[in-house]
Amino acid sequence: MLYVITGPPASGKSTWIQAHAKAKDVVIDLDRITLALTGPGAPQWSQDRIHVRIAQRARYAAIDEAVQHLDETDVFLIHTMPSPKARAKYRHLGAKIIVVDPGEEVVRERVAAMRSPAMDGVVTRWYREYRRGGSRPVTAQTSREW
Repeated sequence: MLYVITGPPASGKSTWIQAHAKAKDVVIDLDRITLALTGPGAPQWSQDRIHVRIAQRARYAAIDEAVQHLDETDVFLIHTMPSPKARAKYRHLGAKIIVVDPGEEVVRERVAAMRSPAMDGVVTRWYREYRRGGSRPVTAQTSREW
């Protein structure tokens, strides 16, 4: 099964996966990939243009390979803001969509405490585009209405 975990930055997507994935499952997380591709001392959440670009390409390759093995293992994919094309691909693959959102106030507090100020813009964009300006806490709710 392919699980696509979505939600704003710092909403708890990785925590949700930790609670549900098993050791043999595949987890594709852009933050973890970026960290793996950066040098010693790099921040945990690098927003460096080059790092992110390389990590995105690695994620695409990982997704393409992982979906070839869905009959053997579950795949957990974190995708904060998938494009319409990506959403169509996930629907075609029969993905189960999980939205993790503890509410905008909680997310903004976490971002202020844990992440770079640049992430605040991503939070604003996520709520504007994916919640259409509304903030209603939802965690682990599946949705096919993407």
